This record gives sequence, C-alpha cells and structure tokens, in this order.
Amino acid sequence: MTAVVLVAALASGCGGHGGRHDRGPVPTRPPSPTAMGGSPLAVKIDNVPAARPATGLDAADVVYAEQVEGGLSRLMAVYASLLPSAVGPVRSARESDLELLGQFDRPYLAFSGAQRKLLPLIERAPVRPESPDEASGTYYRDSARAAPHNLYLRPARLLRSAPGEGALTTGFRYGPAPFGGTPVASRTVRYPAARFTFTWSGARHGWLIAMDGTPTVTTDGPRPAPPTVVVQYVRIRDSQYHDVLGNPTPYTETVGSGRAEVLRDGRSFAATWSRPAANGGTTFTGADGTPLDFAAGQVWVVFARAA
Repeated sequence: MTAVVLVAALASGCGGHGGRHDRGPVPTRPPSPTAMGGSPLAVKIDNVPAARPATGLDAADVVYAEQVEGGLSRLMAVYASLLPSAVGPVRSARESDLELLGQFDRPYLAFSGAQRKLLPLIERAPVRPESPDEASGTYYRDSARAAPHNLYLRPARLLRSAPGEGALTTGFRYGPAPFGGTPVASRTVRYPAARFTFTWSGARHGWLIAMDGTPTVTTDGPRPAPPTVVVQYVRIRDSQYHDVLGNPTPYTETVGSGRAEVLRDGRSFAATWSRPAANGGTTFTGADGTPLDFAAGQVWVVFARAA
C-alpha cells in the first residue's frame, strides 16, 4: 500500500512526539473469521464548533466520541448499513483509533492525515487507510468553509456498496429493553473543554444531542436521535504524541473492562463493559450479570474518563 503522507494543512491536528514509547495494545491481526462480515467504513469527523454542523452523521451505525488535545472532542462514525453521499468535515487520526478499530475486519479508515511518526503504525495496523494522499479522488474541499474544517469524503468512491450489518463486529447485542433501570430525562458527559448532553425524546424514541450547549444538527438529514447512548468509562492517558502547541495527545484505552451506563427508552441502566483483546468486540452486561441489549438503530458511545 502506498505510504501515507502527512497533509500539510492538517499539521495542527497532531504534532510532535515525546521521548517515551508507551504505545497501547494496537492489534496486529484481524478478527477471527467467524466474526467477519465485510469491511465497514470508519471516518474521523471534526467536532470543534467551527466544524459544525457535520454532514452524513445521522447515517452512521455507530458514533464514537473521544477526547483529543486541549480537552476537546472528536468523533469517529462507522458506516455499514448505509453509505451517505458525503461525510465530514474529515480530520486526523489518533493512535488509539487503531486499537478501537481492531474489532472490525480491516475497516476502511478515512482521515485527513496523522502525526508523521504515527504513519508507520497506521500502515502496519489491520485497517485500510484512506487519506487524501492515497485516495485523493474520494475527497473534496467545501469552498464555503474555512480550512481545515472543509474536507469531505465521498464514501461511494471507496466502497461500491455498504457491507451490511454483518460488518458491525462490535460485540453489541440488540433486543427488547431490559427490566429495571432508572428513569432519566437527560444525561451530560463533560470533557475539559467540551460537553455532550443527551435528552430523551419520546416523539423521536431517541436521545436528542447537544454539544457544548448547542443542539446537534446535520447539513443533510434529520437531527440525530440515537435510540441508544453508552457512556463507557475508560482509562485516558497521555500518549507519546502531542500537537503543535505542545498539548499531549490523549490515548483512550478501549481494551480491558470497566463501568458503563447505557441509556435507552428514557432510562439509565448500570452496566459493565468487557473487551479482553484488541481484535474482538465489546460486551455489556447489566447489574445482574446478563447481557444488556441495545435498542435497534444508531448507537453513540461516549468515552469518559474512569475515576
């Protein structure tokens, strides 16, 4: 595969690196054949206020929210059931994205670029990296927006068709609502410089999203209202990389186990998450130890710092 070249316009996304080598458990092989169902598309999406509203976000099967430099947030949207005509704004990849994506069968990773020392790691990971340097014809710039918040992907130029739900080897289970839970009208997750609020809408049968106090909308579809929201408490540590301002790049550890909160049907369910290996999915169990089913439809997973 042609080597990925750092996009100069995106150098602000992830800068130099520190002296220690503390890379997490980046997977080096794809999931087992029994779990394979095709290669989904994962897109890194800019999420600072200047990048909003996003395009194509409502079509994703799963949206992951992670903390990045300066306490801000970034999204990774995963597409398997449907490919929208455009997705963006597309931004840079992070080291922990490779660990997260290890649960899928060689997913396409659409990203604007990466820190130079991270590029060999991306090349060795079991992903299909598709930056503008490798697939320039699949991207375009929106002249109505200012760089670097104006890079968009045309998914149909990467995949001829959506791979289908079988490509979602996340470990998630879907089914009727479990018994119990606590009624909740809204839930807020805070990062140092960002916050997500999810408010239950009976009319939409989903959770309306607000980011930094502003309702989340898209340019090309309805306001996202995922039926299931997961707050997954994980270890977030400094990686060996930092941005051009010297802010350390957080590494979100998604292999292991810990506490979680699952929001569905206007209720909150205490849960435990478990992902023993980087090449497998994540399971969620309720307080009684039985698997906890999600509602059918889009799932948002917000990674929050474990206490």
